[in-house]
Amino acid sequence: MDSSSTAGLWDRLTGIQTAPDLWLVIVTGLAALAAVGPRPLWRLSRNAVTIAHEGGHGLLALLTGRRLDGIRLHSDTSGVTVSRGKPTGLGMILTAAAGYTAPSLLGLGGAALLSAHRITLLLWAATALLVVMLVMIRNAYGVLTVVLTGGTFLLVSWLAPAQVQALFAYAVVWFLLLGGVRPVFELQGKRRHGGAPDSDADQLGRLTHVHPVVWLVLFHVVALCSLVGGGRWLLGL
Repeated sequence: MDSSSTAGLWDRLTGIQTAPDLWLVIVTGLAALAAVGPRPLWRLSRNAVTIAHEGGHGLLALLTGRRLDGIRLHSDTSGVTVSRGKPTGLGMILTAAAGYTAPSLLGLGGAALLSAHRITLLLWAATALLVVMLVMIRNAYGVLTVVLTGGTFLLVSWLAPAQVQALFAYAVVWFLLLGGVRPVFELQGKRRHGGAPDSDADQLGRLTHVHPVVWLVLFHVVALCSLVGGGRWLLGL
């Protein structure tokens, strides 16, 4: 690739794009809400939240010096991330805490990029993260899910018109912000009925000797604050 092509790609990546009209931003938010709300749609769309959830575990495992053995995504929208290292300590705590907070924090970061009109940067960054995650997937369903998701991002970022890219980016960020809220309430419901004894909150409780409900409250705070803050950025408030 010559220098002019490299410069062109860099300009495209770091350039500023035009945001859609406010009413279209609201429409993308309503579309994301529809994907998160009804149970039949949620059973399908929750796969994307699981990708972010397990990706959060994996990323923090690597950042804290743990060895990431692999990630599995299952058709029931559950997942598991396996890492090796010290079974206690800050690294393990951060790794365990990253799952339920990852979708919301990714959505908040995406909202910050969109508020700065960095639509292309957002799409390419998401594609890059999915490619990196694909290397660590260890089952066929997980590979299929990540390839389809990453392929969608790639096609939109390279082939779609600018307006379509913008609408897609806003819909994705709205979905992460809204989709990060529901799993925490689902976890709360399961724990209320004696389910999910090995949930992230319960693991954190054993690691820190802090009651799992405290960690559940933290997950709620991160999800709801990210939704409010990210929503304000997306709506230009």
